[in-house]
Amino acid sequence: MTHTANTQDDFGLRIAARLNSASHDLPHDISERLRAARTRAVAARLKTQTRLQTSSGAIHQNGAALLSFGGDEGLNLWSRLASFLPLIALVGGLALIQNIMDDDRANELAEIDSALLVDDLPPAAYADPGFLQFLKNPIAIGEAKE
Repeated sequence: MTHTANTQDDFGLRIAARLNSASHDLPHDISERLRAARTRAVAARLKTQTRLQTSSGAIHQNGAALLSFGGDEGLNLWSRLASFLPLIALVGGLALIQNIMDDDRANELAEIDSALLVDDLPPAAYADPGFLQFLKNPIAIGEAKE
Protein backbone atom coordinates (compact mmCIF):
# COMPACT_ATOMS: atom_id res chain seq x y z
CA MET A 1 0.00 0.00 0.00
CA THR A 2 1.20 3.46 -0.73
CA HIS A 3 1.31 6.42 1.63
CA THR A 4 -1.86 7.99 0.17
CA ALA A 5 -3.82 4.75 0.64
CA ASN A 6 -2.82 4.67 4.33
CA THR A 7 -3.85 8.31 4.73
CA GLN A 8 -7.21 7.61 3.10
CA ASP A 9 -7.75 4.56 5.31
CA ASP A 10 -6.91 6.59 8.45
CA PHE A 11 -9.31 9.32 7.37
CA GLY A 12 -12.03 6.74 6.78
CA LEU A 13 -11.47 5.22 10.21
CA ARG A 14 -11.75 8.63 11.90
CA ILE A 15 -15.04 9.34 10.10
CA ALA A 16 -16.35 5.90 11.05
CA ALA A 17 -15.44 6.52 14.71
CA ARG A 18 -17.33 9.82 14.74
CA LEU A 19 -20.36 8.22 13.10
CA ASN A 20 -20.27 5.35 15.57
CA SER A 21 -20.15 7.74 18.55
CA ALA A 22 -23.22 9.57 17.26
CA SER A 23 -25.12 6.37 16.47
CA HIS A 24 -25.59 5.42 20.16
CA ASP A 25 -28.49 7.86 20.43
CA LEU A 26 -30.38 6.40 17.43
CA PRO A 27 -33.27 3.93 17.69
CA HIS A 28 -32.44 0.22 17.38
CA ASP A 29 -33.98 -0.34 13.90
CA ILE A 30 -32.05 2.58 12.37
CA SER A 31 -28.77 1.46 13.95
CA GLU A 32 -29.33 -2.06 12.59
CA ARG A 33 -29.90 -0.70 9.07
CA LEU A 34 -26.74 1.39 9.41
CA ARG A 35 -24.78 -1.65 10.58
CA ALA A 36 -26.03 -3.70 7.59
CA ALA A 37 -25.16 -0.87 5.19
CA ARG A 38 -21.63 -0.62 6.65
CA THR A 39 -21.17 -4.36 6.30
CA ARG A 40 -22.21 -4.21 2.63
CA ALA A 41 -19.94 -1.21 2.02
CA VAL A 42 -16.94 -2.94 3.60
CA ALA A 43 -17.62 -6.11 1.60
CA ALA A 44 -17.87 -4.10 -1.63
CA ARG A 45 -14.63 -2.26 -0.79
CA LEU A 46 -12.81 -5.54 -0.16
CA LYS A 47 -14.16 -7.04 -3.39
CA THR A 48 -13.03 -3.99 -5.36
CA GLN A 49 -9.65 -4.00 -3.69
CA THR A 50 -8.99 -7.67 -4.42
CA ARG A 51 -10.17 -7.26 -8.01
CA LEU A 52 -7.75 -4.36 -8.51
CA GLN A 53 -4.91 -6.36 -7.00
CA THR A 54 -5.53 -9.34 -9.27
CA SER A 55 -6.18 -7.40 -12.48
CA SER A 56 -3.32 -4.94 -12.22
CA GLY A 57 0.28 -5.46 -11.40
CA ALA A 58 2.71 -2.96 -9.96
CA ILE A 59 5.89 -2.44 -11.95
CA HIS A 60 8.76 -0.88 -10.06
CA GLN A 61 11.01 1.22 -12.23
CA ASN A 62 13.73 3.54 -10.89
CA GLY A 63 12.15 3.62 -7.44
CA ALA A 64 8.71 4.63 -8.77
CA ALA A 65 5.75 2.28 -8.84
CA LEU A 66 3.79 2.14 -12.09
CA LEU A 67 0.47 0.40 -12.44
CA SER A 68 -0.23 -1.70 -15.50
CA PHE A 69 -3.83 -2.67 -16.14
CA GLY A 70 -4.29 -5.94 -18.01
CA GLY A 71 -7.58 -5.07 -19.73
CA ASP A 72 -6.12 -3.24 -22.75
CA GLU A 73 -3.94 -6.03 -24.18
CA GLY A 74 -2.28 -3.44 -26.44
CA LEU A 75 -4.84 -3.71 -29.25
CA ASN A 76 -4.77 -0.36 -30.98
CA LEU A 77 -6.26 0.37 -34.41
CA TRP A 78 -3.34 -1.07 -36.40
CA SER A 79 -3.26 -4.26 -34.33
CA ARG A 80 -6.96 -4.80 -34.88
CA LEU A 81 -6.61 -4.22 -38.61
CA ALA A 82 -3.61 -6.57 -38.73
CA SER A 83 -5.68 -9.29 -37.08
CA PHE A 84 -7.90 -9.33 -40.19
CA LEU A 85 -4.97 -9.95 -42.56
CA PRO A 86 -5.19 -13.78 -42.34
CA LEU A 87 -8.90 -13.60 -43.18
CA ILE A 88 -8.21 -11.33 -46.16
CA ALA A 89 -5.42 -13.67 -47.34
CA LEU A 90 -7.76 -16.66 -47.06
CA VAL A 91 -10.53 -15.00 -49.07
CA GLY A 92 -8.01 -13.84 -51.68
CA GLY A 93 -6.54 -17.35 -51.96
CA LEU A 94 -9.96 -18.92 -52.39
CA ALA A 95 -10.85 -16.40 -55.10
CA LEU A 96 -7.56 -17.15 -56.89
CA ILE A 97 -8.18 -20.91 -56.74
CA GLN A 98 -11.71 -20.44 -58.14
CA ASN A 99 -10.34 -18.30 -60.99
CA ILE A 100 -7.70 -20.90 -61.86
CA MET A 101 -10.27 -23.70 -61.82
CA ASP A 102 -12.59 -21.71 -64.10
CA ASP A 103 -9.72 -21.13 -66.55
CA ASP A 104 -8.81 -24.83 -66.54
CA ARG A 105 -12.43 -25.82 -67.21
CA ALA A 106 -12.64 -23.32 -70.08
CA ASN A 107 -9.40 -24.70 -71.57
CA GLU A 108 -10.72 -28.27 -71.36
CA LEU A 109 -13.94 -27.29 -73.12
CA ALA A 110 -11.95 -25.44 -75.79
CA GLU A 111 -9.82 -28.55 -76.43
CA ILE A 112 -12.95 -30.69 -76.79
CA ASP A 113 -14.51 -28.17 -79.18
CA SER A 114 -11.38 -27.97 -81.31
CA ALA A 115 -11.12 -31.79 -81.41
CA LEU A 116 -14.74 -32.01 -82.56
CA LEU A 117 -14.22 -29.41 -85.27
CA VAL A 118 -11.00 -30.98 -86.60
CA ASP A 119 -12.34 -34.58 -86.52
CA ASP A 120 -13.45 -36.43 -89.67
CA LEU A 121 -17.01 -36.80 -88.39
CA PRO A 122 -19.28 -33.80 -88.40
CA PRO A 123 -20.40 -32.56 -84.91
CA ALA A 124 -24.02 -33.56 -85.69
CA ALA A 125 -22.92 -37.24 -85.82
CA TYR A 126 -22.11 -37.18 -82.10
CA ALA A 127 -25.68 -36.13 -81.30
CA ASP A 128 -27.17 -38.93 -83.44
CA PRO A 129 -28.56 -41.82 -81.28
CA GLY A 130 -27.50 -44.33 -83.90
CA PHE A 131 -23.87 -43.22 -83.54
CA LEU A 132 -24.05 -43.95 -79.80
CA GLN A 133 -25.29 -47.48 -80.60
CA PHE A 134 -22.46 -47.81 -83.13
CA LEU A 135 -19.90 -46.93 -80.44
CA LYS A 136 -21.42 -49.44 -77.98
CA ASN A 137 -21.21 -52.31 -80.50
CA PRO A 138 -17.67 -53.79 -80.31
CA ILE A 139 -18.15 -55.80 -83.53
CA ALA A 140 -18.87 -52.66 -85.57
CA ILE A 141 -15.78 -50.96 -84.16
CA GLY A 142 -13.61 -53.97 -85.04
CA GLU A 143 -14.96 -54.02 -88.63
CA ALA A 144 -14.45 -50.30 -89.01
CA LYS A 145 -10.78 -50.62 -88.02
CA GLU A 146 -10.10 -53.29 -90.68
